[in-house]
Amino acid sequence: MKPPLPPVLEVARLRIAREGKVILKGIDWTVRAGEHWVLLGPNGSGKSSLLAALTGYFAPTSGRVTVLGETFGRSDWRELRRRIGLAGPSIAAMVQPAEPALHVVAGGVDGVINLWRRPPAAILARARTMLRRLKVGALASRPYGHLSQGERQRVLIARALIGQPALLILDEPCAGLDPAARADFLALLQRLPTVAKRTSIVLVTHHVEEIVPVFTHALLLRKGAKLAAGPVAEVLRRPQLAELFGRPVVLSKTRAGWSLRTP
Repeated sequence: MKPPLPPVLEVARLRIAREGKVILKGIDWTVRAGEHWVLLGPNGSGKSSLLAALTGYFAPTSGRVTVLGETFGRSDWRELRRRIGLAGPSIAAMVQPAEPALHVVAGGVDGVINLWRRPPAAILARARTMLRRLKVGALASRPYGHLSQGERQRVLIARALIGQPALLILDEPCAGLDPAARADFLALLQRLPTVAKRTSIVLVTHHVEEIVPVFTHALLLRKGAKLAAGPVAEVLRRPQLAELFGRPVVLSKTRAGWSLRTP
């Protein structure tokens, strides 16, 4: 019998405090190979701080953060970031509008934004392939600033995936999308594991409507504390979501997915 694979990420008793304010309160969370998680919580729940801890930009006040077998404080987190794919507003804000989509993706190999020289042909070929797999191959030469919001998100995900990461973090990727673009993007999310077959995905959102069936588990975060974690069907319950958002809610699930509203 093969020994079990180590967790993709493991957070133990994670506490983060800044300027006398406790931001995260003793978080325990484990993501195992083959799992795809949703990190769900309202604004101000600590989602961004937890992501910053996972990517080494927030040092724990106490507790332990282990990602891909490397523990914060004992490993070079700059090297580890090459094995983590990240797509979100922090990356988008740094891309120059004139940068061609192909170069945005190619920069993901070395974690570089706004290339200062033309990448090798082999890397450009990989970038073209990734753009095609995400259905935006025709946009390779188009400047990033000329893309729609939905196209930009696909380009950023292609950038995050080109290095074949073991962990892909999507930070509120549907923000700013109109309803049609959002529907198209959710269809992409559903098939994303076929594009990145050995990659665990973490989706950060505050909308249950974005939780497509491919996601296996959910972590609910409220006021810096873990409210619930486990399989999606066990965690997405009306009483727990009412507590999460601080008001009565009506939760429903159809073939199209989840929906949440206030009565």
